[in-house]
Amino acid sequence: MFKAKDIMKRDVITVRRQTPIYEAIRILVEDNVTGLPVVNEDMSIAGIVTEKDVLALLYNIEDRMRKVEDFMTEDVVSFDEDDSLIGITECFIESHIRRVPITSQGKLVGVISRKDIIAYILKLRHKDKAVC
Repeated sequence: MFKAKDIMKRDVITVRRQTPIYEAIRILVEDNVTGLPVVNEDMSIAGIVTEKDVLALLYNIEDRMRKVEDFMTEDVVSFDEDDSLIGITECFIESHIRRVPITSQGKLVGVISRKDIIAYILKLRHKDKAVC
């Protein structure tokens, strides 16, 4: 059985609730990511801030004092590192979610995106071809 910990990205870029929103946007752009987990001091998940969450800033571009907590989604779908990739894949298929935080004992330890699973599918396909 394929597990989340087999393919999750472990070097996760995170922000805190009090991070200025324009700092979070800079990270999204410069690191070419579509979402950032928002973590508490103990690395538990407080929320997630995504490209979609910050689109409304176009209407008020001068609103520089706002924080990540003003835009983040608090109801975050996450999975444990021992959860099956099948369950994560089904979540992606059934929702508009593009990435999910991965936890261990309630703490953030990684993230998996749709693209990560697609790359894993391709890797498995090449492995099968090599066996033939």
